[in-house]
Amino acid sequence: MPARTDTGDRNSEVSQKLLVKPVNRNTKRVFVAATRQNDGKTTTCLGLFSALQRIFTRVGYIKPIGQRFIEVEGHQVDEDSFLLDTRYDVHVPIASMSPVAIDNTFTRRYLKDPKTNNASLIDRICRAFDRVSWERDMTIIEGTGHAGVGSVFDLSNARVARMLDAKVIIVSRGGIGHPVDEIAVNKALFDKEGVEVIGAILNKVNPDKAEAVREYAGLGLKRLGVPLLGILPVRKTLSAPNLFQVAKEIDGRWINGKSHGIGQRIHRFVIGTMTAKGMFEYLQPGTLIITAGDRDDILLAATARAATCGDPIISGIILTRDVMPDPNIMELLVQTNIPVIVTSEDSYQIASKITGMTIKTQPNDHDKFPVIEKLIRENIDIRNLCRAL
Repeated sequence: MPARTDTGDRNSEVSQKLLVKPVNRNTKRVFVAATRQNDGKTTTCLGLFSALQRIFTRVGYIKPIGQRFIEVEGHQVDEDSFLLDTRYDVHVPIASMSPVAIDNTFTRRYLKDPKTNNASLIDRICRAFDRVSWERDMTIIEGTGHAGVGSVFDLSNARVARMLDAKVIIVSRGGIGHPVDEIAVNKALFDKEGVEVIGAILNKVNPDKAEAVREYAGLGLKRLGVPLLGILPVRKTLSAPNLFQVAKEIDGRWINGKSHGIGQRIHRFVIGTMTAKGMFEYLQPGTLIITAGDRDDILLAATARAATCGDPIISGIILTRDVMPDPNIMELLVQTNIPVIVTSEDSYQIASKITGMTIKTQPNDHDKFPVIEKLIRENIDIRNLCRAL
């Protein structure tokens, strides 16, 4: 392991050497980058971790720099690190899996004394990497955003990949021209740092266009010298929020069926402005009904259907403008397992918020993990990836 110091100019000199001197040469490592946020980087890391465990006995993980964090065991740790550890129990202190968390004032603090702060950050990341990679055959390094994110504090994704002596795969959204353009820009930054890009993964590809994307995007990437490792078709489950996420987004209050709402995935929503007769065709799993609390006809239709079917007939009901149901209707609802939420917002505001939600996998999204693992296992050339490393 490289020598470490903590203070003074010598620390700065050591930190600069670390940018060109690999940390922990014994462990294979791959840096998972993306062309932008929410392109599927975390999904890829989750699936890769599972797939690589079939090849390597001991797999590690680290997200050196995180921007969305929670407090765990007294430490601010990145949400994605916590998510992966929750799923796979990596057996490493969570603080080492997420050594640097960027809060709202981080950049301003850094810029007041960049020389000292940079040395400290590099030392922290290198020590964390050594910890998570100790006695591991392979370590997955998850980046943050595109290749240039972090440049303001001298630790862009490209520079961190270089510092950790990692080869890179880039995740981008599906398409032909657009992903090739964005991958080319990101590759240029990695090239500038002397980091090898060994492949690309195209995510959220329309299944009907999969073969065309594979052929033509593959040709475009080949001209860049970047192999196409695979394409990931769209899976509705992965982009669908659960009812708890929706309730949090709209600041809703649960008035019924909270325990049944935990696993409810929202695949569609309908605003209850039609008659109860017209609503019947929408009473099916995966549907969220948004309606006023005084629409007795719609609420009666839902409770009647629930009474005859037994199983959950819809994913939930949101009542708008803080209008509560008639007490008699409420009594009928309580006798069902239909999840019901009340919010002060109107139908348009609720629909807009749901449509604009960024859906990230959460630790309690147990239905998503098998989908993610199968998606990576069946669509990514893991053997080719390992050979490139």
